[in-house]
Amino acid sequence: MNERTKRGSGRFAGPTEHAEPAPSTRERILDIALDLFIEKGFDKSSLREIAEKLGFSKAAIYYHFASKDDILMALHMRLHEIGRRAVEKLGQMPAGADSWAALLDELVAEMLAHRKIFVMHDRNRSAFEQLHRREHDGVHEEIDDEIRHAIGDPSLPPTDRVRMACAVGGVFTTLVVYGDLLRDVPTAELEELMHDAVGDLLARRPRRPGPVARPSPAGGGTVARPARRAGISPRSARRSAK
Repeated sequence: MNERTKRGSGRFAGPTEHAEPAPSTRERILDIALDLFIEKGFDKSSLREIAEKLGFSKAAIYYHFASKDDILMALHMRLHEIGRRAVEKLGQMPAGADSWAALLDELVAEMLAHRKIFVMHDRNRSAFEQLHRREHDGVHEEIDDEIRHAIGDPSLPPTDRVRMACAVGGVFTTLVVYGDLLRDVPTAELEELMHDAVGDLLARRPRRPGPVARPSPAGGGTVARPARRAGISPRSARRSAK
């Protein structure tokens, strides 16, 4: 196990961890529902199916959840709890890109530990769009406000603020928007790649001048791509050359 993998375990866990207790009935309902919503979709899954897989009656589910919509929202709120813990930790850390690198390193591991929920989100977007809860919107706003406050801090250098914005946007876009497209990538490998990407975005190192290597069209070897001249995009350069 490498150093980064060791850092990725026990995210936001607090005290030394012991053997986890057996999940409660409520959590078992959510776990079964999560698998069904991924496999069959929210609309085609029923409370009866969830109850049958758990070995008890549908009435027992109503003791914990008033409806299937409540189950979907509870699954979604698992992600909010991850975000809430990250935001609380952000408020305790010194401002700057270095702190964000450590925080996002932990957040990536925490989010990937709940990777199934992101797959469920992607496969049931219409169901989530129809859910509108005041408490849900309030949590969204709280997390968003904290992130906006950190990135909008004028005391930080613009370089740090831009890198922070790119990094946090990249993490959430990768998992929330494109997570299902990356389902073939093993979780451990995806975590390592995302850690590297966040590190690249937040690293304090100068841009390297000179040509950038890229694969040749024929698939053999690499060809050099000319470095971009300051202030001139490749598209602008092509237009000026005509």
